[in-house]
Amino acid sequence: MTKPSLTAEASAIPRPEHPRPDWQRPDWLNLNGTWSFRFEPIGEGAGTSREDGEAKDFPERIKVPFSWSSPLSSIGNNKAGIGWYRRTVTWHPEASGSRIFLHFGAVDYQCDVWVNGVHTGSHRGGYGNFEFEVTDCWDADGENTILVRAEDADGDDQARGKQGYGEIRGIWQPVWLEARPQSYVQDAKFRTSLDGQVEVTARILAKEPSAAKLALRFQDGAVEHTEELTLVAGENTIRTSFQVAEPRLWSPETPHLYEGELRLTAASGEDAVATYFGIREIGTARFGQRDYRWITLNGKPIYLNGTLDQSFHPTGYFTYPTDEDMRDEIFLMKRLGLNFARIHIKPEEPRKLYWADKLGLLIMQDMPCFWGEPGESARTAYESEAREVIERDYNHPSIFSWIMFNETWGLKSGKAAGSLTGDESGNMNYLPETQEWVQRIYRWAKETDPTRLVEDNSACNWDHVETDLNTWHFYLNGYEKVREHVGKVVESTHPGSTFNYIGGRMQTDAPLMNSECGNVWGIEHSAGDSDLAWHYHYMLNEFRRHDKMCGFVFTEFRDVTNEFNGYYRLDGTEKDFGYGEFVPGMTLADLHAPDFIVIDAPPSQTVAAGAKVSVPLLRSSFSDRHHGRTLNLVWELWHDDLGVRVVADRGERGVAWEDYGVAELATLEIAMPKQDVVAVLALRLVAEGGETVSRNFVAFDVRGDGTVPDSAGVHTVNVPVGSFAQQTFALQWESIQGAKASGAGAGAFAYEVRLPEREEMALIGDIEIAFEAGAKRVLARNLEGVKTSDHGIGYMHGASANVEYNPNTYYMTDEIRHESKVTVCIDGEPVGSVHLPDDPADARGILSWHYQPVDNRLDEAGSYGYLCRIKVPGRIAAKLDRSRNFRLELRAGEGGLALYGRNAGRYPLDIQVRCR
Repeated sequence: MTKPSLTAEASAIPRPEHPRPDWQRPDWLNLNGTWSFRFEPIGEGAGTSREDGEAKDFPERIKVPFSWSSPLSSIGNNKAGIGWYRRTVTWHPEASGSRIFLHFGAVDYQCDVWVNGVHTGSHRGGYGNFEFEVTDCWDADGENTILVRAEDADGDDQARGKQGYGEIRGIWQPVWLEARPQSYVQDAKFRTSLDGQVEVTARILAKEPSAAKLALRFQDGAVEHTEELTLVAGENTIRTSFQVAEPRLWSPETPHLYEGELRLTAASGEDAVATYFGIREIGTARFGQRDYRWITLNGKPIYLNGTLDQSFHPTGYFTYPTDEDMRDEIFLMKRLGLNFARIHIKPEEPRKLYWADKLGLLIMQDMPCFWGEPGESARTAYESEAREVIERDYNHPSIFSWIMFNETWGLKSGKAAGSLTGDESGNMNYLPETQEWVQRIYRWAKETDPTRLVEDNSACNWDHVETDLNTWHFYLNGYEKVREHVGKVVESTHPGSTFNYIGGRMQTDAPLMNSECGNVWGIEHSAGDSDLAWHYHYMLNEFRRHDKMCGFVFTEFRDVTNEFNGYYRLDGTEKDFGYGEFVPGMTLADLHAPDFIVIDAPPSQTVAAGAKVSVPLLRSSFSDRHHGRTLNLVWELWHDDLGVRVVADRGERGVAWEDYGVAELATLEIAMPKQDVVAVLALRLVAEGGETVSRNFVAFDVRGDGTVPDSAGVHTVNVPVGSFAQQTFALQWESIQGAKASGAGAGAFAYEVRLPEREEMALIGDIEIAFEAGAKRVLARNLEGVKTSDHGIGYMHGASANVEYNPNTYYMTDEIRHESKVTVCIDGEPVGSVHLPDDPADARGILSWHYQPVDNRLDEAGSYGYLCRIKVPGRIAAKLDRSRNFRLELRAGEGGLALYGRNAGRYPLDIQVRCR
């Protein structure tokens, strides 16, 4: 078979844009695209491949910049080993006498490069960028052969991060050539102040001594500064500063960037670098009489609504397929009302950081961890990568925090040297000497970058040593458990407390923040793929109750291979949280509003019909936008009466919005409806002019005496969904303590119904049948039984999971629909049918959440159906008037059928036969 032409294939360049908008020269060549490739297991034929590479193409074709394990690479080999890359390039700089540099965004892990047979350099580390000067071996008038050897051995001492979702192997960020004059600017750091003062530290590499000029020009010339220089041969460190008049500050709401260039003019020519900076200050401060700090942005408190971003793509793995994909990631977060993301156990690609800068999203950036023990080689490798990352990303205004370690991964030692299983009991220890090393790393990072907050270890084992942020992780399910846990953490957090610290160290007044939370791991066998809307709503209410808390990180932005707790599916499709049905217009963004009304109560309560209920309220303000004003609290108590929205009570009152933080508001006193309903108290905080600032809600299962009150001339017969006399499904089961009956595939439930006797109702004129039903999507566990897997260290590495077997799985409502149809028959004759659009589960399934018997075991939690109403034709009603009993059949198509009774689903009703 004839191999495809490498030249032809290379014409289609993936990721063609410049990889570094924060540091971009005009004369460059993108080397992404098709390279010839050969994979070798470690230890086999390394020398042979290099010799072959000088003479001919390798046998395979790979798409750079995608990891050789990823589908987009066209290789799809997940094995560790050696990847050989070869590319022939013809290119010459625009200016004669230019120096030529070959730049790699990142290569995992050990990389060696030859150009035209000359070894140009080596690099070790999987996440940092690096470059080699290739001027002396480059043929500007002919073809040049670039040969790359990348070895990834998955060593225990490698800073690998969380690659298990899809391995980073070999070249995984863009490769490019760049021309520079003989003297050039190696890098520059911008340090900004709120008054507009900008300090610049630049490194200039000069070929020879000369006079020079460094000009800085931004904002189309509105900001200019020039520095006269005398350069020495070699490295020159230049420190200068300038003033920006009337500075525009960078924030997620106003992400203003001062875009422009640095231009070095020397005897050897001009070096122009396009770059930018944002004026902003990150810090912490005490406010009022508090003995604890809040996180501040530009001198003001900011509440951090964030998500854990695994930064994983199903086809490119940790390399995004396109620039649009990276930009859209930021947009998808911001549309939810989030203002920051924690990039998990890896530094982010510079191009995505650019979009965070440009569109306005704060970034908490993790360093990659190693998975072995904290020996000398691991520490050396880690320190090298951390240094590269901070140097590369220093100028991104979006980055507000560095997280040096996560959950003590890589920091625990076994009793025996080199043991990963620990002592005879399997214990691993976070040794005092390792704690001291982590403390040194924290202090080194603070010295290297004093402009940002630094976290020693994003803690899940109560083991901080020294940190700017007092963070913790938790994964719990159930309102009472979450409330108790968060309350205990807040109460235990104060200066001098040893809580959440290790080795006898004590807390300072550092801000308290959650840096991982969610119910994905808070449930036996993990949450599977289930509704998270209910849990998310009450968890955020609990967070906002506490004045001391400064924010949270929700796990996670997208579903991944074994965690299905994302706001979005892995492919970016949406999940439906259902909040808009409780309060018109409500979305996730309402729970992330800086100005928020907290409902200090359970998400749902059982109350008696007609009871008076007190609802405690708090105000939580982390914005000064409305300070000094009176906002209106508008409330409405409503319920659904067989498809009709009935408002039982409504009102509004003014709320003085005067200061930051959390404060009590007057309790709301409301009277419940006098019948069985699910009542919803919907709240809106409204500003002058009618703008809704935020929305919230709480639900009540209102219970009467168990009967359905009849209106004039109407009698209702209740038929419990589990009282069927016969069913014909191939697979049938009950759930939610018997309140829900399900049948898979085509089949029917049959009920014997007795209508009111003539003494109760002399004449039956009309009959309506009402019930709640949904389709029934059959899972593997329904057919084969539950299968659970061990959640060991493999899950932390991203081992895949088949959620169809998980006992807690019930797919949350999303863009994928599972449809069915239910036909209602009376004594075998069809009288009507209803299309069932889906088998949904989200916050609207109030009763399916309210009656869960165990918090950490989900029994079809959040599932609900659609209100179905069938009017019986008069000719059949006439027959039933005579007989006063009939056989009711609910027949399902191939999509199956789920019937919801009084204590399940969305509506508090069994099957109702309403006669009038």
